Amino acid sequence: MPSLAQYAGQAALFAVAAAATGYLSAHPMWSELPPGMAEIKLSLVHGASRVVDCRKLTYEEISKLAPADRRPNTCKRQRIAMRVELRLDGRRIYAEDLEPGGLSHDGPASAYRKFAVMPGAHHIEVLMRDTKRTSGYDYRTVRDVSLAPGQNLAIDFKADAGGFILR
Repeated sequence: MPSLAQYAGQAALFAVAAAATGYLSAHPMWSELPPGMAEIKLSLVHGASRVVDCRKLTYEEISKLAPADRRPNTCKRQRIAMRVELRLDGRRIYAEDLEPGGLSHDGPASAYRKFAVMPGAHHIEVLMRDTKRTSGYDYRTVRDVSLAPGQNLAIDFKADAGGFILR
């Protein structure tokens, strides 16, 4: 049968372990963002246009298909690469052609980037081309924002909401 000294020793050991865990959970202080800086996060997942446009099937073509395969359109799977640019105060800080995901290159393209910036007033322009056009952009959002030290500005994309969302 354990003695009172053994219980006291076990309680002291647990107290030391709890104190060490508490101390190490708060120290040393660490932050991914440099002190006195703000951060802009660009995050998007979007499927661009298809390489070959969908074609509407005729009634004869649909009737030749097996009943389980009947559909009004036929579409190739592969999608084009999307062009995304982020400009801060007139200076391009990010530009990339995002390849579609998936083994057949038919999935959405995605990007997640972080940019440490000086706090203060900034002019932000976000551009994206997701169609086969060779110049210009399909989506363009321009905002003037004021960032405080330690603040995060998230830039997301929702096509059904009209484009880029800054919050």
